[in-house]
Amino acid sequence: MEILQDIDPLLRTFWYIAIPVSLFFIIQTIATFVGGGDAGDISADIDGDVGFGDSLGDLFSLRSLVNFLLGFSWGGIALFSVIPGKPMLITVAVLVGLGFVLIFFLILRQLFKLAKDGSFKTEDALNKSGEVYLTIPAHRDGKGRVLISVGGSVRELDAMTDGLESLHNTTPVKVIKIENNILIVEKI
Repeated sequence: MEILQDIDPLLRTFWYIAIPVSLFFIIQTIATFVGGGDAGDISADIDGDVGFGDSLGDLFSLRSLVNFLLGFSWGGIALFSVIPGKPMLITVAVLVGLGFVLIFFLILRQLFKLAKDGSFKTEDALNKSGEVYLTIPAHRDGKGRVLISVGGSVRELDAMTDGLESLHNTTPVKVIKIENNILIVEKI
């Protein structure tokens, strides 16, 4: 890189950091989108977790280092002619690098909030209202079925009642407790 030999040593340092880190960032981004995921992320997290979650330990990973170096080097290059003092330029470049890490961390944190566990748990039906689908015999003499809306979808679940009367089709009910994955319901 003979072109970089004739420029200020600090600017040359910024360029020597920016070029390989940018190439690595591009490769890492491509790997992420084609399914490489965290293949390029060797984690040095404090708590031993891999990837990004809610802990500050997630700030200490290869991805964070790459983002810091991107912000630091490109910030230094962009502001080299604007900020005359080298100590001030380095300070601002460090702040830009930290800003890159913070922004990246906040973006990933928001993305992971979008991830939702869509699996159904019987406990989610507790205190929900629904209606009898198949008759429920009185005094727990047998099971019937109820239709309950949980998490935006209607579920057909086994149910029993402690009541004195049978609950017939379309009777409105409320789940009062759950025993062995069977709903215990009462008439509303």
